[in-house]
Order: sequence, then C-alpha cells, then structure tokens
Amino acid sequence: MFKWILLTLIPILSFALEISIDSAKENFIKYSILHLNDQSKFTCKALQNEFQETKEIVCAFSKRSSKDVKHLEDEFFKVNTFIQKGTFFLSIKPKHKMKLYSNIFDLTEDTTLFSADVSLSDSWIVVGYKDKFPLVKKDQRSDLAINFPFYMEQDKLPYVGSLDIKGNPVAIKRVEDVSEYIKVKQYFEQKDYERCLDITNDILKKYPNTLFKAELLYYKIKIYEKLKDYDNVIESAKIFLREYSADENVAEVLSLIAYGYSKIGLSSDSDYFFDRLFSEHAGTKYAQRGFIYKGEALEESGGASQAEKFYKKALYETKDVDVAVEAAYHLSNLAFSQSPKESSKYLEKILKVKPQYFKEDLKTSLDLVKELVEAGQYQTAADIDSALLDAINPTYDEYEEVLAYKGLYLAHTSEKRAALDALNSYMKKFPEGDYIKEVELAKDQLFFDVDDMNSSVKLAEFNKLIEEYQNDSIGSKALYEKTKLLNSLGKYAQVLNLKSELLALDQTTYTEVPSIIETAAIGAMQESLEKKNCEEVLIISSEHNVTLSSKWDDGVYECAMMGGDYQLAKQMTVKNIDTKDVQEKEKWLFRYIKVDFATGNYQDVLQAAKDLTTLIELDKDEKYLEVYRILFDTYNRLEKQDEMIKAIVKVEEVFKDSYKDIDRYANMVAVGVAKKDDNMVIKYGKKIYDLQRRTSSHAQTPYIEFSLYQAYMNKDNYENALEVIKSLDDAKLSTSDRARQKYLLGSAYSKLWKDDEAQKAYDEAIQADKGSAWAKLAQSAKNI
Repeated sequence: MFKWILLTLIPILSFALEISIDSAKENFIKYSILHLNDQSKFTCKALQNEFQETKEIVCAFSKRSSKDVKHLEDEFFKVNTFIQKGTFFLSIKPKHKMKLYSNIFDLTEDTTLFSADVSLSDSWIVVGYKDKFPLVKKDQRSDLAINFPFYMEQDKLPYVGSLDIKGNPVAIKRVEDVSEYIKVKQYFEQKDYERCLDITNDILKKYPNTLFKAELLYYKIKIYEKLKDYDNVIESAKIFLREYSADENVAEVLSLIAYGYSKIGLSSDSDYFFDRLFSEHAGTKYAQRGFIYKGEALEESGGASQAEKFYKKALYETKDVDVAVEAAYHLSNLAFSQSPKESSKYLEKILKVKPQYFKEDLKTSLDLVKELVEAGQYQTAADIDSALLDAINPTYDEYEEVLAYKGLYLAHTSEKRAALDALNSYMKKFPEGDYIKEVELAKDQLFFDVDDMNSSVKLAEFNKLIEEYQNDSIGSKALYEKTKLLNSLGKYAQVLNLKSELLALDQTTYTEVPSIIETAAIGAMQESLEKKNCEEVLIISSEHNVTLSSKWDDGVYECAMMGGDYQLAKQMTVKNIDTKDVQEKEKWLFRYIKVDFATGNYQDVLQAAKDLTTLIELDKDEKYLEVYRILFDTYNRLEKQDEMIKAIVKVEEVFKDSYKDIDRYANMVAVGVAKKDDNMVIKYGKKIYDLQRRTSSHAQTPYIEFSLYQAYMNKDNYENALEVIKSLDDAKLSTSDRARQKYLLGSAYSKLWKDDEAQKAYDEAIQADKGSAWAKLAQSAKNI
C-alpha cells in the first residue's frame, strides 16, 4: 500500500496547553489529526447526534488562558475557544467526520496497554476524515468481552529523544543553577532589576525543578515591587503564598501583596492581606513596614488621620532603623501642609539616626529643602544640606548648589557663625560659581533709596549700582528696583532674563519678586502671542503659572496644539466650552474633541461629538465635519465594531470616496473579516481597491487584495477573485507574499477549471519562496 504524508505543525501556547494539527494522506485520501496536550489533566467530551455521529467536541480546562488562542481551521476542523462562568473551553467542530481518543499511554515509558475509556487525560487526539476511518481497522467489540491488558516488556520500542535537523540525537548538558541564583542576588543588590528579572525567568525556564524555586519567586516579587509592576507582584505573591506557605519570607510577601493591592485600588483585597500580616506576623519588621504601606493606602484614599496612626505605630514600635526612618518621613510629609514646624521635627529625627537617607534620592531631597525654605524652616533646610554635603563630594553636579544654599539658609537662623563659615567655604571653592552673587550679597545686606529721576537715568543708575556693588546688598536692591522699572516700561523679556537673579533675592525683604515675575511673564506671553511666536508662548506657559484674559484663548490653544502641550490646550477648551454663543460653542467643542482624541480620552470624545454633531445638523455648519472622521477613529480605537459600522456610513455620506479615508475603509475590512461578513469585506475592500488603482498608490497592498480575494472566493465569485489576485502580478511583494499570491491565483484558476493556468501559478508559487507554507500548499495542490 502506497502512503505519503504531508505534515503541517501549528503550535499555540496557552498556559501549558499545546495544540497541533497534522495533515496527512493514506492512499491519496486526506485526513487530519488534532493533538491536545497539557501538563495538567483535562476533560474532553464528544457530543453526538441521534445517528451517533460526533457533531462537536468540547474540552474544559481548570485555568483561564493568559493569551488569546486564535481561531484554527483546516480542511477537517474548526477550533475555537470561549469562556463560560469563569471556565476556559475549547470547541472543535468537524467539517466532515471526526473521532475523539484519549492518549493515556507513553510508548517510551509504559509497558502495558489496554483499552480504556477515561474522562480525564493530559493528552487527547481527534482524527478528522471524510468517509473511511484512516490508518487502523476498527472492529466492534462486544460489551461482554474481557478487556485484558497487553504486555510488551520484551518488545518495548527504543526511545531516542530529541533529534536535531540532521536526525542526530540532541545532547543537552545540564547546567548547575547555583551560580545563576547567586547572580540574581548580586543584580538585585546592584539595583539592576531588569537584568535580575530576565535571569530569574531564564533560571525558572531552564530549571523548572530547581531547589531555589521559592527563593527565585520571592526575588521576582521584590523585583516587580521595585519596578512598580503591582499586577505581577500580586500574581507572583499568590503563587508563593499558595506553594510556600511555611517559607521564612511569607511575612514580607504578605506585606508586598497587600501593598500591591492597595496600589491598584483594590482596598478589600489589600485589607485582607494586611490583616493576615498584622495578626500572623505581629512584631516583625515586615508587619511594622506593613503599617507604613497601610498608611500610604489610607493617605491616598483621603484618610490622613488614620494614616497618621499607622505611621506612628511603625515609628514607635519598630527597632529597625530603616522602618523608623520611612515612618518619620511619611509623618513629616503628612504634617507639612498644616504645621511645617511639626514636619521639621520628624525630619530632624531622621537627621539624627540616618542623615545619609537624604542622599538616596538627591533630587527629591533638594525639592524638599526648597519647600522647607518657602515655609520658613531654614534651620531644617540647612541641616539637610549639611547632611547632603557629608554624603556627596565636589564631583556631584549638585555639590555647588547645596554648599551655597547651606550658607544662605543658615543666614536666616541664629547660627550666624556657621552661616559665615559656609558662605566663605563656597567663595573659596567656587570663586566664579553660579551662586557667587547670592553668597556675596548675603554677607552684607544694605538698603538704599533711589532719587526721583527719568527712566533712562534710573536704568543707567541701577546698572551702575549693580556693577559696582554686586558683592553686597546694594546690588540686590538695585536689581529689584530695576526690574520693577523695566516692567513699567513694557520691557518684559529683559525682566524674565533676570528671573534667576530675582529669585535669588531674599523674598522676605523683596516681597514683590513673585509679582514682578508674574507681570513680566504675562506681558511677554501676550507679546509672543501677538507675534505668533508659539515656541516662546509654550516656554513661558510651562515656566510660569500665567492666566491671561479670554481674548488670548484662541492664540494659546493654537500654540498649545502646535507644540503638543495638550494639558494647556485642554484648559483653554474647558474654559470656553460652556459659552452660550452657538458658533463659539461649535468651535470649542471641536477643539475639545481634538484634544481628547489626541490624549486618549475617548469617552469624552464620544460625549462631546454627540453635542457637536447635533449643533452641526441644526445650523448646517460645514466647518467642523471632520468630527465624523474623529468619531469613527474613536470607535475604532475603542474596538466598538457595531458603532464603527454606523459611523463609517456618515463618513461616506459626508466625504464621499475620499482617499483620506482609505485607512478607515481598511479598518472596516478588518471588521468584516472579524465578523465573517463577506459583503462588508467586499464593499469596503472594493472601495480601497478602486481608490488605489485610481491614485496609483499601494498603501493597503497586499492586505486588501488578499482580504477581497477571500471574500469573493467565499461567495463563489471566482471571476472577481481572479481579477483581484491577478492584479498583484505587477505589485512589489515579499517572497512569502508572492508565493501566497501565486498559490491563491492557482486556486482561483482551479475553481474556474483552468487547470493549465492553475498548474503554472502553483509552479510560480513554489519558485517564489520554496521554504514557505504557501509553496508547500502549492506543491500539495499540484499533486492532488
């Protein structure tokens, strides 16, 4: 008996599930074998009709798929998945006939075989055929027959194992996982979390039974927490708590899963694990750190008073310095808005036990110092700067700033001697430093009055004083008065150029500095708007909290959109959207929609678009018809296919067959494919096809031709299918796409009984890309 087999393997991974389809022939009669394998046992049931024919096979799995399993289909099967009441199902429907078998024996290991009907197995086989069952002869067995097991101890088949491409056994050298585990610990200590995660996953993949599995999972949880990937913190922690409930790291894992749930807003789940942590591991440093996590969750949800209680429990119950420092820092932040003085007390506690703490996040510490200064807490600000100077050296970019401001802050305290020492130290180390003026002026504060004189004379005098007395307070006062005068003369840009010098002044003395800068910023922004200098407008807007009158809103919006500052653009639209003027409302509604579409606020787009289209239809205004395209694109991004179908009709009505909508029509083709609506695929595919031919463009080629071809073939419209697929003859395609095109061309010819042309097309498919699946299909078609 002559046999040949064409094998096509299609693997899909979903949790531990593997699916593959083997296509074959026996005596020129095709059949297919569908293999289902999982690491865990699962059940499959054949559903039969009244004629004992299998019409569907349904398999149920205990775990939900972590990835979507795409639809599979060949000449004998249609495979789909669905979820019902939380259970993951696989549905297999035949195109002809099929039979289900459990595969409970491994001939490389088992020595005993017998016929057994089982409901659970980790391997199932489905055979699809047309009329005659292939390969084996199936005899009807009497129900009275005895099912004896078959022993083949003497005839056990040899087992080779994995083979390489040449057919030689693959030798796999087992690598010890100890050194890899040590690397994980090293990378974690070095805070190289991304590399640490990669090597951890590699170890678990290469050594699934490693003795360090618990430790590796524990490190993954901590890595995900450092990377702020709280969903994975939770998922990994669940596995750890389930499989390693007696591990010494359970307390820390409980604290991290509770923290993770709080970060994603699931307070009830968070509270459950916090309760376990506090009750089962009371007194541990992780329970005490858990008080901090609990406090953070309460603080984020608005429960500041309750958060304070948990922070204080952590501070006063722990003996761990790190936990105490974290708690004190949180208490400081919590107290700052109400009592900066109380906040400073907690910061001083940190400075006493762990002053180097402030170096861990240098930028945040510098911002904190500035906030303390604004609140008048100069002593604590200076103490933090002093701690930073002990922790860093002159190679740091921030060293100069910290040293300068330490002296400037101390100048506002009773420690005048220490302030002078700090200022002198700065001048010695940075004689031409960025802060030299402030430091020199801080040494000798003078006050003076300027005689009444005209503007030109005043400016000349101020410049003279600034030049001559730049090392003391005379220069500061001259600068202060000069900027006030420049504002009155409308020379706003010059004032903003002096912003850093103004901000360096002692604002308790020069109280109008913020007002001077604000006036200059407003004036400069108005000038830039008049000149349409959008770059300068956005710079001023980002650096200053400027509020202009409504007459400038159009210009601000246009500059914001041009520069991609969508937050500023949104402010302008929200400010004007409630206007009673219909034309103005249409304008700002359209702008509002454009901003929200650009920033992904699609629900706001839909609501605003509903209002705008109503206004457009009432007054027949055609200026904002683009909203219909934005509405379609919004539904597309939200994957609302039914709404897309309705929206595209309006786009067609308003814009006719515009080339600008070719991508939208392509989206509709995709919807038609997803819905298996060949009419929709043909309608919009034909639009794209005609648009491309009319404009000699190929933006959607070959996708649209392949989709349109398949729709025509599904509707038995072989002539049109042939025309479309043949049009690709002159298109520039990859070798794989060319092989596909020629194969499909041959299929169309075959359907039209043009066998010679079909054979030629199949040959061209094979020549285009001999290793492709399309070439194999073409070869198969030639042999049939």
